[in-house]
Amino acid sequence: MMSPNPFITAAQSRKVLIGVVHLKPLPGSPRYTGESLESIVATATADANAILEAGLDGWILENFGDSPFFKGAVPSHVIAAMTRIAAALPGENNALRGVNVLRNDAAGALAVAAAAGLDFVRVNVHTGARVTDQGIIEGDAAATLRLRRNIAPDVAILADVDVKHSEPLGQSFDLIESARETAHRGLADALIVTGRATGSPIAFDQLKAVRGAVSDRSILAGSGVTPHNVRDALSAADGAIVGTWLKRGGRIDDRVDLARARELVTEARRT
Repeated sequence: MMSPNPFITAAQSRKVLIGVVHLKPLPGSPRYTGESLESIVATATADANAILEAGLDGWILENFGDSPFFKGAVPSHVIAAMTRIAAALPGENNALRGVNVLRNDAAGALAVAAAAGLDFVRVNVHTGARVTDQGIIEGDAAATLRLRRNIAPDVAILADVDVKHSEPLGQSFDLIESARETAHRGLADALIVTGRATGSPIAFDQLKAVRGAVSDRSILAGSGVTPHNVRDALSAADGAIVGTWLKRGGRIDDRVDLARARELVTEARRT
């Protein structure tokens, strides 16, 4: 019998805030500068520590510096590096810990999560098909769920609906139907609603519509969350994943700013 997943338990009891740890370019990627893996680990650890010190509930690790991304499976050395980094990041005091292997390597993310003892993975395209800058990406929920069952049964799957930096394949797309399909046929544990691009604000009417249509899953705001709109986002969602706002000056390629992270948490928790 599986034990209760920490992420799902947390999202059912409170509004969950997850900060993004964007990794520097990893060895082998086009923008890799020769920096040692130890140095990359140290930077990621500093970002994760700032996220937790500010009072967010946890972090999600992404190989953000590796663009342009593979649309599916990444090379094995990327999974090895991300596993080493994930295992080194802080996880004290019941911090929630996750990983997203960009652009859509669900199997790789599950491998990292299983080896590093993480709580959740994010899958950008879990069901259906999307047109992206990597080409057409097809979800493979069948393979992902079967692999999860075999190697990481306690890991939650967070899946995007109408994921950013993409368009639906074909002219007919229904956000609500897609959300229901992702949850009830794709068996995702939680759904993520985003804006059109990294850092772009969410259409709150869409967030509310997904929340209303899928009442038996946790719903997360996945982009564009700031202290100015976090309370609106959390009024319609069970939590938020925050990346851009947490960075110094709001610059996505910079490091996490503790003061900005604290500002977000203070506003989110204000009663």
